[in-house]
Amino acid sequence: MESTKYMYWHDQGQWLGYLQDYPDYWTQGESFEDLQAHLWDLYRDLKNDEVLSGVQ
Repeated sequence: MESTKYMYWHDQGQWLGYLQDYPDYWTQGESFEDLQAHLWDLYRDLKNDEVLSGVQ
């Protein structure tokens, strides 16, 4: 099982966060659980180069 650290906070009704290894890629959720799901999706995409392949 893989794990990663992330930063998160609650601001104006939204949960915001990013993966510590990828601080330029933020995401948000309507609940803490929603944010965690988005962070997991982001982590998976980054590990599979689905996000970084479009960056030049």
